[in-house]
Amino acid sequence: MQNVINELNAWLVKVPEGFSRFTEIEISERPLPHKWSKKEILGHLCDSAINNLERFIRIQYEDQPLVLVPYNQDQWVDLQGYRDIPIEEVMNLWVGLNKKIINVISKISQDQLTLQCDIGNNQLRTLEWLIQDYLDHMEHHLNNQIFK
Repeated sequence: MQNVINELNAWLVKVPEGFSRFTEIEISERPLPHKWSKKEILGHLCDSAINNLERFIRIQYEDQPLVLVPYNQDQWVDLQGYRDIPIEEVMNLWVGLNKKIINVISKISQDQLTLQCDIGNNQLRTLEWLIQDYLDHMEHHLNNQIFK
């Protein structure tokens, strides 16, 4: 888990620096009518952090395997109104949530990393897999959509 923590800490520096180089138009403009802007993608990453933080905590004390409840990503982004919120507010939320995630995963024991969750259709994964998937998902959006 130390590699994940190191990567998350690195992103906590890189993302605010990277966004500081964009204009308001660059972060707010949608590439296509039904595609998210850079700011909305960052908002989506906040929603991912909210949902995964809860999962990382619940899997440690609820009955195994924890059945993960999916969430409607488009509705979350739309209903949270990230497009109309100042970037500083979205950035502060993203940074704060990821600091909290780092805090939580830094306290997870090696044994707890083997705890199981059902990601859907009876597909069982470990907590370790779930945490790595969170980072991979974040890096996909950051590398391929925001900072491409």
